[in-house]
Amino acid sequence: MKEARYPLLGLARHRMEIDGEGVTTLAAGSGCPLSCVYCINKSLLRQAPTWVTAAELYEKTRADDLYFRATGGGLCFGGGESLLHLDFYEALRPLCPGWRFTAESCLNVPPETVARAAAILDAFIIDVKTLDPAVYLAYTGRAQGPLRKNLEYLASTLSPERLRVRVPLIPGFNDAADQSRTEAALREMGFTKIERFRYAVR
Repeated sequence: MKEARYPLLGLARHRMEIDGEGVTTLAAGSGCPLSCVYCINKSLLRQAPTWVTAAELYEKTRADDLYFRATGGGLCFGGGESLLHLDFYEALRPLCPGWRFTAESCLNVPPETVARAAAILDAFIIDVKTLDPAVYLAYTGRAQGPLRKNLEYLASTLSPERLRVRVPLIPGFNDAADQSRTEAALREMGFTKIERFRYAVR
């Protein structure tokens, strides 16, 4: 069986309360199903990744083991779509006891992927964009697909503290009223940790 590898684009250490609980290291990976107009990682995602094994990523991040254990932190996987790499997280998990694994995801992936991820990962940071299908398509270049179904699954399966949802105001695409509608729908599903913010667009 081929060894799982992760398309590493870069590491950002000692992040506090940005990418999950405690002190975290963000491991940015490549690959994303969306083409968001204001993607902050667009240039990064065009770079060729370094494919690393679980043991290699552990060696790159284990210096912060004490911080992770002391604060309840660990690794956050983001960059592109983190749920594309579940085989890798399964291989890495036994090497990192006591570390929290958090994934940043748009959830525009097959439902079976989300179900598997829920059994592997400790927490999710969900970049939901909007629940308006027309606005979503215009901004991301892709239909919402299983997004709502995946949100409902996570909300009904995991405890609310494991789920953080980001709902942006996207200049030129949605407005505060759309933000409020999306937030209301998310709260009805059972989400409680919802972050509203505005994209800074030049």
